[in-house]
Amino acid sequence: MEKSSSSSFLGPGMGLDIANAFFKPIEQTAPPSPTKRHTKISVIGAGNVGMAIAQTILTQDLADELALVDAKPDKLRGEMLDLQHAAAFLPRTKILASVDYAVTAGSDLCIVTAGARQIADESRLNLLQRNLTLFSAIIPPLARYSPDTLLLIVSNPVDVLTYVAWKLSGFPSNRVIGSGTNLDSSRFRFLIADHLDVNTQDVQAYIVGEHGDSSVALWSSISVGGVPVLSFLEKQQIAYEKETLESIHKEVIQSAYEVIHLKGYTSWAIGYSVANLARSLLRDQRRIHPVSVLAKGFYGIDGGEVFLSLPALLGRGGVLGVTNAHLTEEEAQQLRDSAKTILEVQSQLGI
Repeated sequence: MEKSSSSSFLGPGMGLDIANAFFKPIEQTAPPSPTKRHTKISVIGAGNVGMAIAQTILTQDLADELALVDAKPDKLRGEMLDLQHAAAFLPRTKILASVDYAVTAGSDLCIVTAGARQIADESRLNLLQRNLTLFSAIIPPLARYSPDTLLLIVSNPVDVLTYVAWKLSGFPSNRVIGSGTNLDSSRFRFLIADHLDVNTQDVQAYIVGEHGDSSVALWSSISVGGVPVLSFLEKQQIAYEKETLESIHKEVIQSAYEVIHLKGYTSWAIGYSVANLARSLLRDQRRIHPVSVLAKGFYGIDGGEVFLSLPALLGRGGVLGVTNAHLTEEEAQQLRDSAKTILEVQSQLGI
């Protein structure tokens, strides 16, 4: 499938340049300011997640150019046309689509959502192996066509595949990021806000570690409106049960499974989550997000190179740093155990 985009050429043989004929040029004009940056984002995978991300990027005006890549040309062209037909209702963005990775050339950010679907009775390890094969066909051309890009991995299992993308790309680790527990933390904040009947944006709370069953809820650092929750309860001598806290964490882990059971897949929440990360990265917001980063050397994590979620400072250069959050000894141990869980999977895959 050839690259497609909107064109200013109309008429017989598409030879009439309407853009030049329609407007009278202004004399003695200056070229555009060199400080005006053209932002290009590429989304790899036009499934439910990829298109939710693309749609959110468009509505939030995060890119001047959006490139879509997928292995299914008909679906890809249909998605591109559907978005282009909404141009009158959206900020101006050039939308391209192709099965050829050349369409991604010059991207500032490449978002990878493509992944193999699990088939009946397939082991998790076999699914992972198929995803490794898929990534070996995706990451090298992205790195070749956009050598200065940031890579944002969304495909699951996100921590292992972010590590794989880092190795395949040859990029420095600060430019390879996994969406990690950014969405898990949003779900966590929502549930806490719901319990306390406050606005979710007033809750500061993080889930770290693996994006999966071994994730860690950092209860010791949760605050609402700047008030540390657990220390406040202790000072006020308000009793709480640890089981209650654990049940909220379990609800976070089960949230995605519930959505998948009810509607068949997740899309909108991850779309907003990834667009939120894209904004922080490309607009140099220097915001802190729990995302999957190279974690070796942080919080006592050792034993091998592993990507997992830590509260990280994000900006135009990618990962600018990892926060020195205070963890209880129990939380730190759970985080190290989570790292071991991911390393064991990588060992089984021989990577």
